[in-house]
Amino acid sequence: MKKVLVAMSGGVDSTVVAYLLQQQGYEIEGVYMKLHDNPAYHDSNIEKVKKVATFLNIPYHILDLSERFHESVFTPFIETYKEGLTPNPCVLCNRNIKLGALMDFSHEKGFDALATGHYAKVENGFITEAKDASKDQSYFLSNVKKEALDTILFPLGDMYKTEVKEIALNIEILKSFAEQKESSEICFVDDTYLEVLKEHTDIDLPGDVVDKEGNVIGKHRGYMHYTIGKRKGFTLKVAHVPHYVLDINAKKNQIIVGTKEELNVLRFSVQELNMFIDDKAFDASVKIRYRSPKVPCSIMIEGDSAIVTLKEHVQGLAPGQAAVFYHDKRLIGSGWIKEEIKENA
Repeated sequence: MKKVLVAMSGGVDSTVVAYLLQQQGYEIEGVYMKLHDNPAYHDSNIEKVKKVATFLNIPYHILDLSERFHESVFTPFIETYKEGLTPNPCVLCNRNIKLGALMDFSHEKGFDALATGHYAKVENGFITEAKDASKDQSYFLSNVKKEALDTILFPLGDMYKTEVKEIALNIEILKSFAEQKESSEICFVDDTYLEVLKEHTDIDLPGDVVDKEGNVIGKHRGYMHYTIGKRKGFTLKVAHVPHYVLDINAKKNQIIVGTKEELNVLRFSVQELNMFIDDKAFDASVKIRYRSPKVPCSIMIEGDSAIVTLKEHVQGLAPGQAAVFYHDKRLIGSGWIKEEIKENA
């Protein structure tokens, strides 16, 4: 019998994971992670975890990882926005916290495996996309260390979300878990990222809107209000066609805007690679955002960086986001988007 530690958040997914693993004969214990300073949030979730643990008759742990989370996820989130980039805290959290610090805790306590409620699969040593494409979280797992895959379980990878809810609805004590509201994508953002940023920095610093040649053509309310591809929230002196944010210059407090066609990107660089294969030049497909479709590409790796050449244009390439590489449904690596490479460069 395998001894498994189950990451429990108080939500339906992790609750059903614990239930299923116990039904399959695993010896399980739960663990709740405190990742940020919100006592009311934690009290409510811990009460749910306690309810499930009592129902399953299992022990549970409360692990305070708030200091590590602040250092490796929250602070980079703030600093990345200050630099005019677009962060991806969930990717960092999975590497450093959920399949990092929590995995370490699992090993220290003698568990054979760690189980989470992620919608993804591990097959033949690779993360692969979940059966439920609408819930697939492989993108967010792209930066985890390769060795973490040896002792991780994703029991929901072969299930649809509707099936998960159905299981909870059919168990009287778990019905409320199936009916509760979905948790937000970023756990420490209640409303918008701007609400978080303004507690730590001045986000309202009016500045110039410029075109690609550097000509001042309008005004903006503060560069942190904008992400690549945004169309509204700035004023232009004269504009006969819609303009979109093409780039952000944090040092000059400028946003660079242009036409929709000027958002087109065919080549870009990535850095700080996290690869699951050893190839240095290969064809694959890439996702430049969680909700973006996969696009065919060729990849040339040199050291810790790579050049990605797309087979078709994409729009909304945002430095700071993860570029995630796939062979069909198999995740083969990722890197952090650095910058567009101009076609005449």
